[in-house]
Amino acid sequence: MKTKTSAIDTKPAAEVDVLDKAHEVVEFARKQNIDLIDLKFVDLLGTWQHFTITKDELTEDLFIKGAPFDGSSIRGFQTIDESDMLVALDPTTAVLDPATEHPTLSLIGNIVDPVSGKPYTRDPRYVAQKAEAYLKKTGIADTSYWGPEIEFFVFDSVRFDQGQNYGLYTVDSDDGIWNSGRENNGKPNLGFRPRNKEGYFPCAPTDHLQELRSEFVKKLMQIGIQIEIHHAEVATAGQCEIDMKYRTLTKMADQCLWYKYVVRNVAKARGKTATFIPKPLYGDNGSGMHVHSSLWKKSEPLFFDKAGYAGMSDLMKSYIGGLLKHAPAILAFAAPTTNSYRRLVPGYEAPVNLAYSRRNRSAACRIPMYSNSPVAKRVEFRPPDPLSNPYLVFSAMLMAGLDGIQNKIDPGAPLDKDIYSLSPDETATVPQVPGSLAESIAALERDHAFLLKGDVFTPDVIEKWIELKRTREIDPVRLRPHPYEFFLYYDH
Repeated sequence: MKTKTSAIDTKPAAEVDVLDKAHEVVEFARKQNIDLIDLKFVDLLGTWQHFTITKDELTEDLFIKGAPFDGSSIRGFQTIDESDMLVALDPTTAVLDPATEHPTLSLIGNIVDPVSGKPYTRDPRYVAQKAEAYLKKTGIADTSYWGPEIEFFVFDSVRFDQGQNYGLYTVDSDDGIWNSGRENNGKPNLGFRPRNKEGYFPCAPTDHLQELRSEFVKKLMQIGIQIEIHHAEVATAGQCEIDMKYRTLTKMADQCLWYKYVVRNVAKARGKTATFIPKPLYGDNGSGMHVHSSLWKKSEPLFFDKAGYAGMSDLMKSYIGGLLKHAPAILAFAAPTTNSYRRLVPGYEAPVNLAYSRRNRSAACRIPMYSNSPVAKRVEFRPPDPLSNPYLVFSAMLMAGLDGIQNKIDPGAPLDKDIYSLSPDETATVPQVPGSLAESIAALERDHAFLLKGDVFTPDVIEKWIELKRTREIDPVRLRPHPYEFFLYYDH
């Protein structure tokens, strides 16, 4: 640990702490003879961006002052006339990059406006940090824990293209049940493929991806991410899930981006391609990101009450009330693509019902019942999918839950029945999630005051998100004919 000089002692306490940790990072890079340092930050839509500097450029001041980049080239950031931005590095995020051939030290940063010197409002990581600060300010709790279940597919090939007079996509996987009758270029077809909706959890050889998933896990553990379980998921064609141990909000969001980065890069290195698209296959299960959350205060869980329904406290019940009330708006972040709503279709076991229940996976909010321990009591919000920006989704969920607690929102009676056995009249009484991205964006436009509390989400974040989704996704998809329309209508 560096001995503080008098010059450093004159800085604010927070800067002294950062510089102390920054010194350790700089010294580590020097002692390990690491020549390359990768600087990562997240754009508004949730994709990591990066650039790489050399060891000579890694100084302690870089952690406070930041490294310059062009913000006009990043989705959702600046216009070209105000393009200069800075990324200020978080020294606590330093790890050796597990996907690079050359030894590279990787750091995650926050975005800073060089003119004002203040954090940038549209930096999703800053939104997450403000959400955590707001939680403490309310006095309701001091810590929130988050545990997303991220699903994905591993394919052997993918092709897609779109022009004025054509549109196509095709994916293939040796694991796909459609390859059971394939001639295999003179090689034997060995079979053992999961049938549609039967991928959960046959052993090898039907589970083709055990070793690859284990490699994903080893790489994630290598950078300090605690993994609880990995397994094949329900769909044919290589659907997978890896579950991380719960962490606090910003740290878990950081880990989600590492998760995607490692999975994509390790798969590519093995001649495969991984995708987090929610619904890449017709006629089989899509990929979700069920998000578990809980609130704690002074190291004590707040969601448990032995006498409550499913062992949950009144505070947890109000938290769920907030999630359900604001769910249509939350889905603008949690199911953020047009493809997301190919997964969220009523009648297909998707979590489309805005209700809560113990164990019932067709309800949007589920209370897991695996354990009676107070520390295990949590709510699982099931509509999100893995194309969402975790910083924004977790923050939006937290703000909705806190709004529920502050206003004592009653979620109503639990839905413990099999949805598919309900009568039409009973089904009509259960509200459902929006049916399209356009509907979710409209819901966010109407209902976002709860997000603005504590300056967590600022109006420019909401406005830019709505603008990007309508102009770059909703309208472009709406303007293009769908291949299946030719099947339905060409000869009419």
